[in-house]
Amino acid sequence: MSGERERGVVLYAATALILTVGVWWWWRAAPRQAPDDRLAGWRHSAEQLLPDTGDQELADTLALEGVGGHEEVVDVEQGAFQISVVCAGADGSRVRVGIGESGRGLRCSGSRTPEIFSVGLSTQVHLRVAVESPGPVVFRYAFQRSPA
Repeated sequence: MSGERERGVVLYAATALILTVGVWWWWRAAPRQAPDDRLAGWRHSAEQLLPDTGDQELADTLALEGVGGHEEVVDVEQGAFQISVVCAGADGSRVRVGIGESGRGLRCSGSRTPEIFSVGLSTQVHLRVAVESPGPVVFRYAFQRSPA
């Protein structure tokens, strides 16, 4: 009986080894998506147009793929805020930004300045961004309390 048990152990060990090597090979052979070199330049452009400041509550920069939507849910303390948004992308690229029921279209190329929304918020804001043209684009937003 011990001979059969040893053969079983060897068979299971060989199967585990083959499976491990196969998974490793499959993972290594998977095609890598080449990073879009333009994203770094667009990120820099968006951060220059809407830089970090000492009085902002929150800011983030997002790389968004082609046509589609993205929603940021941000927890805030109750109060009045100015939300600044800007995007950067290829010629002709556009996004639509919505907060609550209101929304605005933004150009992501050419001459642009940050758009500013003034809103009163209770505890959460749902910032919706829809890329309206083939992407990718870089989108940046910043929250700042409105002066009292």
